Amino acid sequence: MHRRHSIFLLALLSCMGTAQAAREPVLKQIDLPHSYYWRELYLPQVTTGPGSVSFLPDGDALIYSMAGSLWRQRIDGDTATELTHAAHAYDDQPDAARDGRSVVFARYDGNAIELWRLDLVSGSEKPLTTGGAVNVEPRLSPDGRQLAWVSTQGTGHFNLFVADIDASGLRHVRNLLGERKSTLDRYYYSAFDHAINPSWSPDGKTLYVVSNPEIAWGTGDLWAVPVADPAQRRKVLSEETNWNARPELAPDGKRLLYASYRGRQWQQLWLTTPGGAAPLPLTFGDFDRRNARWSPDGRRIAYIDNQSGNTSLQVMDTLGGASHAIVPTTRQYKMPMARLVLDIVDEHGERTPARVAVLGNDARAYAPRDAWMHADDGFDRKLQATETHYFHCASPCALDVPAGQVQLWVQHGFVYSPWRKTLQAPAGRTTSLRAALQAQPLPATFGDWISADLHIHMNYGGHYRNTPANLAQQARAEDLDLAYDLVVNKEERVPDIASFRTDADPASTPRSLVQHGQEFHTSFWGHLGLLHLGDHFLTPDFSAYRHTAFASPYPTNGAIADLAHAQGGVVGYVHPFDTLPDPVHDAVLSDELPADVIEHKVDYIEVMGFSDHQATAQVWYRLLNLGFHLSTGAGTDAMANYASLRGPVGLNRVFLDTGGKRDVDSAMAALKAGHGFASNGPLLGLLLDEGKPGDTLGTTGRHHYRVALRSPVAVEHLELIHNGKVVKTFALTGDHRQFDAAGDLDLDGGWVLLRAWNDHADPQVLDLYPYATTNPVWLGEHVLAPSARDDAAWFASWLSRTIEAAAARDDYNTPEEKRTTLDYLSQARDAYRSLAGGEASTRSVQGTP
Repeated sequence: MHRRHSIFLLALLSCMGTAQAAREPVLKQIDLPHSYYWRELYLPQVTTGPGSVSFLPDGDALIYSMAGSLWRQRIDGDTATELTHAAHAYDDQPDAARDGRSVVFARYDGNAIELWRLDLVSGSEKPLTTGGAVNVEPRLSPDGRQLAWVSTQGTGHFNLFVADIDASGLRHVRNLLGERKSTLDRYYYSAFDHAINPSWSPDGKTLYVVSNPEIAWGTGDLWAVPVADPAQRRKVLSEETNWNARPELAPDGKRLLYASYRGRQWQQLWLTTPGGAAPLPLTFGDFDRRNARWSPDGRRIAYIDNQSGNTSLQVMDTLGGASHAIVPTTRQYKMPMARLVLDIVDEHGERTPARVAVLGNDARAYAPRDAWMHADDGFDRKLQATETHYFHCASPCALDVPAGQVQLWVQHGFVYSPWRKTLQAPAGRTTSLRAALQAQPLPATFGDWISADLHIHMNYGGHYRNTPANLAQQARAEDLDLAYDLVVNKEERVPDIASFRTDADPASTPRSLVQHGQEFHTSFWGHLGLLHLGDHFLTPDFSAYRHTAFASPYPTNGAIADLAHAQGGVVGYVHPFDTLPDPVHDAVLSDELPADVIEHKVDYIEVMGFSDHQATAQVWYRLLNLGFHLSTGAGTDAMANYASLRGPVGLNRVFLDTGGKRDVDSAMAALKAGHGFASNGPLLGLLLDEGKPGDTLGTTGRHHYRVALRSPVAVEHLELIHNGKVVKTFALTGDHRQFDAAGDLDLDGGWVLLRAWNDHADPQVLDLYPYATTNPVWLGEHVLAPSARDDAAWFASWLSRTIEAAAARDDYNTPEEKRTTLDYLSQARDAYRSLAGGEASTRSVQGTP
């Protein structure tokens, strides 16, 4: 473990920036789709505030998780005592035994989550599971003789396990409900049922869980499962839960407490009965309350909320509802600590916010007490013990770290070089340090840019509660000029609908503009980004949701694009492709992109987004070859209130040449015109005969190019692409972070762009791999590439498969919806067939929707 830690520090903090090949998902042994949901909404995460809580038997003290450790604190006190502190690992989800002598908990070490037991008398810790699975939500039976928990052991799915427990550990371990494959086609959830959120009845005979047999959406219903005869399980309440309902029966056995949205946008506490009586709300508010636990006498409820934005621990009186925060004003650590004060300044000596990663000598991440801790969604296990954790520092910021060696990494967008520092922090003392950032912008001749992330979700069910003002601060820390919050549903909820507006959000600052748009959700046709809407939010916000009232594949994306354009909107395809579509071999191919492009309903495509950039670029190149002036946008798809996200905000961004204007109208005009480049790190400049990306030049002949590269990370490949083919490869030297070149090329029409990319991941770019691409410079009006006929035939084959998938759907609301859909797709396919046959088509040239 120490060797891996040292390698990680060398890779992350050195100036070499060598790309690495083995970036893998966090907890890759889990076999469930859409990890960005269950990882945040279900699994424990490292937060600077409290995460989970358990009462001690007297009901006057709590054990809770915070910042990767377990802590004990009296309800009437302000001192928290650290109980666990494991190097290379983070602890969460404590459950205290009724005799008060021990606590079981979950420990994440970068490879797995195992269950451990802490002896509260001796302080000794022992593992209960060691199989390398993901084991979470441990709950001791009232008599302390059995343990229930959720494990992926043996299947990769979340199943309910029960075992006897004694001083020697676990015995008679068994999967209580077994594996069951659903007959439903599920999208966000596994084909196999799960059972999560266990808790015991007061008599120890029944487990209350959340499970989803024959449920298409949500994590399922509330169930009562007799431990001695699990086949006799009984449904308590039907509801669309969202991973963390965590039902728990009151000590009196008459009230079942759980967390729910129940048609609202925020999760609050509700009460039903073991018989499933109509639930009544116990708490209210436009923020989340979750992870609730009864006190042993039933007089109090402890829970975690995010009313302040960060997580906090609250205790509420059951009668009367009076509540107060459990604040660890004083912390008694298990090891000597030191304090750091970090002051970050830009090239002008002015303080600036930035993203910061701090690693202590225990290989654990640290942050200020009030900062939001975030974590990457993948990492190279040869280089790191766990994924990178980071926070946004509003300079100056202060934090406590273990005494000894500390590593720091500061990043402020892409224009600034990463700042790194290794230092010794003396115990009991404060160390102040200044991070002076150095800018390396592109030469001004290449453009006057603003940067924009066109795809952010401000709130999406995560640990934190975000606001437009905080989103503006996140953007500022990432040196992002325009943050576009796309309001969207998470199944039955639309978390940010109250923030939707057509003008700039009042929380915008001169340096960070916040706008609200919309993502149209249909995983049948592909997702749309709807920007710059001038009048209203479009409903329904989704289609083709099987087994719901919105099951019909109509409206198509094309129909929605028309409605968006009618109110001045800008329409794009977002996070398009993880792999290159194959019209011959793909089991199903229903993406509508080719049809909407040839019908001029698409203004941009996220070549860089929550997808594979190179796969998406291959589709984009084929569209460019047909003369479609389709611009690249970029969007991170960051769930900006997550503790564990594919991010941060601005990870994938588009740089738009607005001539220095910083308003959204100018940004949208530049986006549609293709004046810019997309990147997750490298900055690219391209001039072709003084023409910039988006411009149109003469068709054939010799052209003079100038290129520039400035990058915060080392770049392996820098290439000029002509009509989808590499025509010039530049030999990068030095640190591969800065390059300028000029020369001449003979080009015969079509388009030219500049791209930079690496073969593999780089730990300094929290993405699949470093990548950047300019928009094309066009060589002549409506000049098709030599491969245009083949490309058109490929898209015609693609649309044949899309028509096949659309025709097979049996859930259109009316025959007219089906006919309209199939006619639209057939018309587009015929247009591609005409192009494949060499026939002219007005659809093959640039047009306005």
